[in-house]
Amino acid sequence: MHLALPEKIDNALKYFRIKYMPKTLFFRTMLLIFVPLIVVQMVSIVAFFNGSWGRVGRRLSANLTSNMAFTIQLAEKAPDQLAEIQQLALKNYDLNLKYFDLDQKHDVIRKARRNNKLVTGFLEESLSREFPDDITSVYIKDSDLVVFIETPEGLYQFETNSKNIFSTSIFGFMAWMAGTSLLLFLVAVGFLRIQVRSIADLAEAAENFGKGVDDKNFKPYGSSEVRKAGIAFIKMKERIQRQISERTQMLAGVSHDLRTPLTRMRLQLALLSDDKEKSKIDKDEFLQDITEMEKMLEGYLSFVSGEGGEQAGFVDLNEMILSIINKLRTSNNAMIRFSTNDQVSAVNGREQALKRALSNVIGNAFNYGDTIAVNLEAVGNKVEITIDDDGPGIPEDKREEVFKAFYRLEDSRNKETGGVGLGLSIAKDIITSHGGTIKLQDSPIGGLRVLICIPL
Repeated sequence: MHLALPEKIDNALKYFRIKYMPKTLFFRTMLLIFVPLIVVQMVSIVAFFNGSWGRVGRRLSANLTSNMAFTIQLAEKAPDQLAEIQQLALKNYDLNLKYFDLDQKHDVIRKARRNNKLVTGFLEESLSREFPDDITSVYIKDSDLVVFIETPEGLYQFETNSKNIFSTSIFGFMAWMAGTSLLLFLVAVGFLRIQVRSIADLAEAAENFGKGVDDKNFKPYGSSEVRKAGIAFIKMKERIQRQISERTQMLAGVSHDLRTPLTRMRLQLALLSDDKEKSKIDKDEFLQDITEMEKMLEGYLSFVSGEGGEQAGFVDLNEMILSIINKLRTSNNAMIRFSTNDQVSAVNGREQALKRALSNVIGNAFNYGDTIAVNLEAVGNKVEITIDDDGPGIPEDKREEVFKAFYRLEDSRNKETGGVGLGLSIAKDIITSHGGTIKLQDSPIGGLRVLICIPL
């Protein structure tokens, strides 16, 4: 959802992003972590200060003020016992009491104002409530608290430690908050460095691949999303490399395959006889060579063009396989076993491409076997298609090689015995592009089994 803002505000935000926002992912993510962390810390400290720390401070100030009031009441009732009252106040309340008459009070207050800092706060509020008719003032002297209470009879001076009115828990709380924030910050930095480094390594590997440098040491790591992107990049790189290799082999195959019939045609033209009957034979040979070249060119063009422009949709594999088998039955007397499987859901893919891949594989089974069995099953979240035949099979050490473009098991390149060597290569390319796999195994009926797996 995009929130429409006025043009001036939108331009100002764009300028701010361009001018002040960090450019790297690391610092942008740290900004997203650091700013909310600071805001939370400030809100927590303010809430603690206004809540717990404020209540404690008020209670301490009220308690200290009550002790002062009680001490003054004792001194006013028994002025001749001031020394004893001073000892009791110091012992029980940690209050150092001094009394000055009206003639001395001005000098004492003047010295306090000159050398110490006047403070207000919870204690000043409490003194105003406890002594509404008297003049009170509070000063800080080093770490001691000096309180003056001026009554009509004289001036009372109290000295006590400032800890008696200040709660030290605020400092512990702030230290705890700062420590945990620092720990979280260090953990976030370490974690983000790993994530950013994995993305940077992926970008470097992609850039090197674009320059033609194959970085074989690259391995995906980091978060699951980054690893997924790294694995997708590796698969894409392997697919591109395979396509480049196949196209290179195709060019070599084209030059080799076309050179042979062209050479024959050149020789036939050189030896062309004027005899009509002989010319007819030469014409038939020409037509055979031309037909052979057309067949090769169709295979090359099919391999190069691929099926990239076809739109994906849901494909009924039961109906597709049945149509392929019925078409092949008209030109082959092999025995085929296939029964539709209604439990298999349609797959999402490119119909013509899948039909082409399955036609190549099933067609090979018809070419080399007398008995063919096709089975379709749903296993988990994928569809398994098995094509078995009782033909000669493929040696186990050659089963990976046959998927290479233009690779044929026959030593010769006679197109009558094995085509141009692109059928299985095209089939694997199509199946892989659909996220599936194709494997060659031993068949239980004696020949070769082709196992195709396609995700549902």
